[in-house]
Amino acid sequence: MRSLKSMKGFTLVELMITVAIIGILSAVAYPSYTSYVSKSNRGESQRELAKIAALQEQYFIDHRTYSDDMELLGFSADPYITNSGNYSIASVIGSSGGVSGVTFILTATALSTQLTQDTECTTLTINEKGEKSGESTTCWGN
Repeated sequence: MRSLKSMKGFTLVELMITVAIIGILSAVAYPSYTSYVSKSNRGESQRELAKIAALQEQYFIDHRTYSDDMELLGFSADPYITNSGNYSIASVIGSSGGVSGVTFILTATALSTQLTQDTECTTLTINEKGEKSGESTTCWGN
């Protein structure tokens, strides 16, 4: 018969304690991770909105009006879907002082998983003045 000192392995109690610790760490880490991912995806929409706003300004210089057609700005579709597929970006032009086409609002709308994970910032907007807005004051924050 073998002595107890020569037996190797883990007891059931040790294994259950390890599983419990891993479960607790996962319960804390997973929500933080999903929050980080949704904020990172939101950064993509902010970058794309700024880029498209610059393209709108270039289009205005060339044509004396803004465009509500994303294809005229060089994108393959209207509305434009970002590379990750997390946002749809559309443009609406408006008028000021009776002159049409001299204002614009770009709106990024969350799609698919971004829509469900980032519920406080499902839409972000920017206009011709560079004014940024969203459902929450933290949508464009650092």
